[in-house]
Amino acid sequence: MSYIFCSDDYLLGINQQFLKHNYYTDIISFNLAPGGAPVEGEIYISLDRVKENASGLDESYTTELHRVIFHGVLHFCGYKDKLADDVRLMRKKEEQYIRAYFR
Repeated sequence: MSYIFCSDDYLLGINQQFLKHNYYTDIISFNLAPGGAPVEGEIYISLDRVKENASGLDESYTTELHRVIFHGVLHFCGYKDKLADDVRLMRKKEEQYIRAYFR
């Protein structure tokens, strides 16, 4: 697993080039492993977005950064975040791992 910490503009370029999306995001993950192989991937995180999200959520930067880091790993574990039920489960898992990490 590789983490690439970058700026909004850098991640916007990735989002446009590979996903054809023209908006800022905090995280993009790419699974590089062929089916059935051990997990191998890249997780791109915009530190600009994390900082802004933390402020908007009244959360510390450190906690929000870890939430996004766990979020990327959860995607590789099969969790999704497109449907409302999936988002609720993803948030529950993020909270679980944040609490365990910062114990």
